[in-house]
Amino acid sequence: MIPLPTGLRARLVITFTLVAVAASFLVATIGYELAKEALVTRAETTALDLVNRELSSISFPIGKLRPGEVAPTAKELDSVAHALGGPGRSVLVEYRSLIAADGVMSMSDVPNELHGRAKQSIVTQRKIVRNALYLIVGAEVYRDTVGVPEATGLRAFVFFPLTDDERQLATLRTTLAQTGAVIVLLALVVALLSARQVLLPVRRLSAAAEALGQGRLDTRLPVHGQDELAGLTARFNDAAAALELSVSELRSLEAMSRRFVADVSHELRTPLTAMTAVADMLSDEADHLPEAPAQAVRLVLREIERLRELVEHLIEISRFDAGTATLNLEPVNVADSIEDCLDVRGWREKVEVHASQGLTANLDPSRFDVIVANLVGNALKHGEPPVTVSARATENGLEVKVRDHGKGIPREALAHVFDRFFKAGAGRARSQGSGLGLAIARANVLLHGGTISVRAQHPGTLFTVWLPHS
Repeated sequence: MIPLPTGLRARLVITFTLVAVAASFLVATIGYELAKEALVTRAETTALDLVNRELSSISFPIGKLRPGEVAPTAKELDSVAHALGGPGRSVLVEYRSLIAADGVMSMSDVPNELHGRAKQSIVTQRKIVRNALYLIVGAEVYRDTVGVPEATGLRAFVFFPLTDDERQLATLRTTLAQTGAVIVLLALVVALLSARQVLLPVRRLSAAAEALGQGRLDTRLPVHGQDELAGLTARFNDAAAALELSVSELRSLEAMSRRFVADVSHELRTPLTAMTAVADMLSDEADHLPEAPAQAVRLVLREIERLRELVEHLIEISRFDAGTATLNLEPVNVADSIEDCLDVRGWREKVEVHASQGLTANLDPSRFDVIVANLVGNALKHGEPPVTVSARATENGLEVKVRDHGKGIPREALAHVFDRFFKAGAGRARSQGSGLGLAIARANVLLHGGTISVRAQHPGTLFTVWLPHS
C-alpha cells in the first residue's frame, strides 16, 4: 500500500489538483454532452426537413391516384429513390415486394423497430451500419386503404451518414481534453505558488522556533499583512519576547544563586579551617576522655569532616557552573593513578584493582583521581564487598569500570543517580556523603569529553566511564 503524503505542501497541491481535475472533468462532460445533443438535434432536424421537402416535391402518378386503385411501378419507385438521394446518402424505397435502392444499403440494414414504426409518420433512429454511424429516417410515402392488408404501403428509408458529426465530436473531445490538461497544469502551478505563499511564513516560524530552541531568544519575525498568518507571527513574537524576559530573569536568579553558593562556600572555608585544627587536637585527646565526652567529640569530628566535604564539593560544583573548570592533560599511568587514589584514602585493602601496568592515557590526573575516588567511595559507602575497579584500553579511548556487590540501586532511581543532592531511598537522608559526589564525577567525565553510565547488576551496581583519546 502506497503511503499517503503527510506534508502540508503535498496535501495542498494534491487538493488543488484533484479539485481542478474534478472541475475540468465535470465541465468537459457537461460541455461535450450539450454539444453532442446539439449536433444530434441539428442532424435530425436537417434530415427531417430534407426528407419532408423532397417528399413534398415528388410529382408522379401515385400522388394523383386514389389509394388502392393502381400499384406503383418499379420505375416510379426508382424516381422516388432518386428524388430522396443525394451526396453520401443511401435510399431504400419499398412497396410490397418491390424495392428500389439508391446507394449501397439493403433492407437488411434497416432496423426492425424503425421498419415497424414507419407508418403514417416520419421516424428516425441512429445505428452503426457497416462500421459507420448513420441517422436513418423512415417515412411512409403512400398507403393502400382499399382491399389491401393493413401493412401495405410505400415506405422510404434514407441513410444520412454522421461521419462529419462524429469528426466534430472527436475534435471537441480532443479540444476538451487538451483544455482540461491545461487547466490542471495551471491549477498545479497555482497550487505550488499558493502552497509556497502559505508555507513560507510557516517555514519562517519553524526556523524561528528552532532558533529559540537553540537559545537565540532575540529571534523575531517581520509581520506582513493582516491575515491569520500575520496574526500568528505577531503572537509568536509576543511569546518570544515573554520567553526572553522570563529566561533572562531565570538566568539572573540562577547566577545570583551560583554566586551565593560560591560565596558561602568560600566564606565557610575559614571557620572550617579553624574547626578542623581544633578537631585534630580533640581527636588526639578523645581516647583519654570519659566515654560520653569521647562519643560527643567523635560525633563532632565526623560532622566537621562531613561539612568540610560538603563545602569542598560545593566549591567544585560552583567552578563547573561558572565555567571556570579547566583541564590540564598529561600522560598518566592508569594503574598507578588508581592505586595512588586508593592508598591516599586508605581503601587499598578494600578494593580489587584490575589494570595493566603498561596502560597509559592522556588525562587530567587530579580530575581522574576525583572520578575514581567518588565512584569507589560511593561503592564502599552504599554497596558491599567485593568492590572492583577495572581499566582497559578501547579502540578509541579508556574504559574504567567500578562495581560493588551490594543490594544495588532501585531501578526507578538509576536515571537520577547523577543528579545533585540525590540520594536513593528515604532512609539515606542523613547518610554519609553530600549527595554531590556522583554529580562531580559526571562533570569531570564530561569535561574530558567522555561518558559515564550506571547499570544494575545481580548483585550490585556497575558504573562505566569512557574517556576518549586526547
